[in-house]
Amino acid sequence: MCGIIAIHSRPSTRAVPSADEVLTGLDAALAAAPDIAAVAVRAHHVDQLLRGVAGVQCMIGRRELVTSMTSRLDQLDAVIATAEADLELNPALTADAVEQANATLVGLRDAVWAIRNDRLRAARAVDDLAGRDAGDAAIAGYFAVQQALSALDRLEVRGRDSAGVHLYVWNHGLTLDDPAVQALLGERQDNPLFLNGSVRFAGACISFVYKAAVEIGELGDNTRNLRKSMAADSLLRLALSAPTARLALLGHTRWASVGIISEANCHPLNSEEVESSYDSGPYVVGALNGDVDNHADLKVEYNLRIAGPITTDAKVIPAMVSRLSGVSAGDLT
Repeated sequence: MCGIIAIHSRPSTRAVPSADEVLTGLDAALAAAPDIAAVAVRAHHVDQLLRGVAGVQCMIGRRELVTSMTSRLDQLDAVIATAEADLELNPALTADAVEQANATLVGLRDAVWAIRNDRLRAARAVDDLAGRDAGDAAIAGYFAVQQALSALDRLEVRGRDSAGVHLYVWNHGLTLDDPAVQALLGERQDNPLFLNGSVRFAGACISFVYKAAVEIGELGDNTRNLRKSMAADSLLRLALSAPTARLALLGHTRWASVGIISEANCHPLNSEEVESSYDSGPYVVGALNGDVDNHADLKVEYNLRIAGPITTDAKVIPAMVSRLSGVSAGDLT
C-alpha cells in the first residue's frame, strides 16, 4: 500500500490577521463562557483566521503572540473540562439535550485542538524550515512543504519503508552559470539515480528531490529525515528567497512491492535514462500507487535505458511519458 500527496501552491490573497484580532477573538471566546455554543462559535472564528499562508504569516517568529495564544487555549481547555463535568452532574437533562450538548462540546474541542495542534504546529514547522528573515514567498513555499510532510505522516500507515518529496520551484530568478548557484549545487545535478538531495534544472524550474528509505523504521522517521534534508538545503532556501518564487510538489510514501527498498527505488522518480539514443522529451516526474505488471515487457519493447540499481516498476511511467510526449496516436499503432 502507498500514498500520494500533491500540492500546487498559489499566492495568498487574504489579509494577514493581526495579533490583536487573534487574541481578541480568543478573549471573546473565554468571555462567552459558560455559553458553550457561543464559545465554540468564537473559537472556530479564530481557527478560520489562522488557516492557510496568511495564518502562518501572522504567527511565524512571534513568540509573544504564541505564548499569549497558548495561555488562552489552556484556559479554554479548562472551560471545556468544567462544561463536561457539569454535564455529567446534571440528571435533569433529557437524552436529546445531552446529545446536543455533547455535539457542541465536540465542536469546541475540535476548534481548540485545531488551533493548538494544526495552526500553531504548522507555524513552528514552517519557521524551522524557512529560517530567519524568510520572505512571503518562502513562507508560502515552506508552508506547502509542511502540508505535504504532515499528509505523509498520516499516510504512513499505508506504507513506510520509504518516502520522497519532489519540489518544482519557478520564478526563482537563479541561473545555472551563477557562481553562487554552482557553489551550492556541487554534484547534486549529476546523480543518475536521482537520490536524496538531487537537483535538476528543468526549463524554467529548479527540481529538488528528497528521499528516505529504510527496511525497518517507526512512524514519522521518514518525514523527520526529509524535513532535516530540506531545512539544511541552502540552494532551496536561495531559490525560495525570490519574492516571485512559486512552488509545487509531489510526495509519496511507499510499501515496496516491486524492487528492493532503497533510495534509488524511492518515489517520486524522474524520466531520465542512461546511454539513451532517443531524442529527449520533456522532463517528467511521477509516483505510483499500485503495480505496473508488465513493466519488464515495456522496458524491452521501448528499449528503456534505466540505470541498473533502479528496479521499481514505477520508473517506466515517467520515462515513457517523456518519450511519447508529442507522439501522435497513429505512431503508436
